[in-house]
Amino acid sequence: MEPVIECCCGLDVHQAKVVACLLKGAANRRPAKQIRSFGTMTRDLVELREWLRAEGCTQVAMESTGVYWMPVYEVLEGAFDIVIGNAHHMKNVPGRKTDVKDSEWIADLARHGLIRRSLVPPKPIRELRDLVRYRRKLVQTRSSERNRLLKLLETANIKLASVASNVFGVSGMLMLRALVAGATDAKELSALARGKLRKKAFDLALALEGRFEERHRFLLEAQLRRLDAVDRDVAIIEDRIREKVTPYAAQQRRLMTIPGIDALTAASIISEIGIDMSWFPSAKHLAAWAGVCPGNNESAGKNRRTVARKGNVHLRTMLVTAAKAAANKRGTFLREKYRRLRARTDQGRATMAIAHKILVAAYHVLRSDVDYQDLGESYCDRVAAKKVTKALVGRLHALGFRVTLEPINANTQGQSITAAEVLREAREAQTQLAVLEAKLAPP
Repeated sequence: MEPVIECCCGLDVHQAKVVACLLKGAANRRPAKQIRSFGTMTRDLVELREWLRAEGCTQVAMESTGVYWMPVYEVLEGAFDIVIGNAHHMKNVPGRKTDVKDSEWIADLARHGLIRRSLVPPKPIRELRDLVRYRRKLVQTRSSERNRLLKLLETANIKLASVASNVFGVSGMLMLRALVAGATDAKELSALARGKLRKKAFDLALALEGRFEERHRFLLEAQLRRLDAVDRDVAIIEDRIREKVTPYAAQQRRLMTIPGIDALTAASIISEIGIDMSWFPSAKHLAAWAGVCPGNNESAGKNRRTVARKGNVHLRTMLVTAAKAAANKRGTFLREKYRRLRARTDQGRATMAIAHKILVAAYHVLRSDVDYQDLGESYCDRVAAKKVTKALVGRLHALGFRVTLEPINANTQGQSITAAEVLREAREAQTQLAVLEAKLAPP
């Protein structure tokens, strides 16, 4: 295989050391090889950059291992064509493995153009990504702390979660803070309910008659302080996210036209895949990269059922959350599609299928710079009209009846039947079939 780059460098990056292998030479000659080791302090990385510049290097390649490659990328960005490759795709053949051997292998792959580039968005989007991912971690921390608080209430036999649908709403937080303040009377605590929860005053009084002791009060106070701190941090991070996503307000607004996607979810999608869809040849490539499409498990010509393939866990989590929201939005194609999928498969697979459709829609919205156009909840019926009609006519034939389909509108005689007309005909045939089956049923 002919080399395609005359001067390139392969980096084997570690926490405290970077091993660089520089290959330099014409394509038709054996390249000269230089191997040097550098530290990972900023001045060491600057020294690496200046050495590569002096040698006339045009491309630098390294593996995306952990987070150690990121500071190296930041220092070298703008000075060279940097290729970040998936470590699983760049494994060397089994044998003796050293840092020098790894850097030589990466450099050889780069010289022949055999490294598939990983997606590294521009710096502004990387900054937005850091914020979105950290917010996700804070939300997970808040959920864990809430679960610990609910467990504490159960140990004190406070059954607030059995009566209130949201313990951490306005009414629930008033009762929890009253418990910390020393309130013990169940009726006084239940009187703190607001809104519709007032109708459950009697049940609340029973639920709040627990064994709430001093040890419970101390732990509850500490947990409420942690929840307040996390809420403040989440609010600060969200303000920063809104500031950083301002340059992409148009793309964010278009993404929000997709059912299930709100402002934060749209910001998350932009932070993970950017706004330049030329990175992905098609929507299928994006779905495979994100891990929202089925994996392959074929043997002897048989396709076996398998789980979804691995992908970007941050993006997939957001898409699944959006899919659950879209499945509850009435009058949309995604809700109707979810309902039909749920009838023949489990909830997880149906949700993942809707997440896949949302990502495909987001791909086309960003690629074509257009708003999402919902197909409507009747789209599935229109697509399946011929199939339903054929099945119903077949059932009538099996019962011994001859069926002739004619257009409902006389003006359409001699013309092709539209999907809507076929659907109406199918529904009428289904009603007639039910009546005939009832008449033919034995007494």
